[in-house]
Amino acid sequence: MLQVPAILRLFYKDAVWRLNPNEKVIYLTFDDGPNPVVTPQVLSLLEDYGVKATFFCIGDNVRKYPELFDELSIKGHAIGNHTFNHLRGFDTPTNEYVENVLKADSLIGSRLFRPPHGRIKLGQFRILKKEFKVIMWDIISYDYNKKISPETIMREIRLKSRNGSIVVFHDSLKAEKNVLAVLPQALKFWHDSGYELRTITEDVIGANAGKHL
Repeated sequence: MLQVPAILRLFYKDAVWRLNPNEKVIYLTFDDGPNPVVTPQVLSLLEDYGVKATFFCIGDNVRKYPELFDELSIKGHAIGNHTFNHLRGFDTPTNEYVENVLKADSLIGSRLFRPPHGRIKLGQFRILKKEFKVIMWDIISYDYNKKISPETIMREIRLKSRNGSIVVFHDSLKAEKNVLAVLPQALKFWHDSGYELRTITEDVIGANAGKHL
């Protein structure tokens, strides 16, 4: 689990990789939901700690589970777009990719967008950044990788967390075991370390203009 190399950030410098390094804040995010098995458990853990997060949702999952999707906003969490079919940008023609994002937008209605796997062609990025704030990450947990243990993930979170980090977990079946094991530990660690946890919104991005790393 590594911070994204600086050189990669230069290619996509208009994307948001990290927020204000002068504020002791963590921006917790979840990809790939909503999922009727995992998302309610994640929401319960967040509620236990009084934490709000940002959920980047797959449009087709929103279509399948609209009440669960609505619950995210009702509980005060922020919402983002993660395409309709979890497409890999590198493997998808640009027009098809953009249309898929817009199809998801018709259900999700958020100006925040995160490309699945962090894979997006520069041409796709140039088009989408006109309508969306493209949110990448500073730390990815790899909770979906069953070969990685909760202990390893937690050790890396302790080592890599820093001011302004955007952290990725997943509320998906693939990640269920790891995310439910690690999330309570991570929330306690950030709390004990003095971090505030905030959602990502357009207002937050605007307030941090020029401070994205």
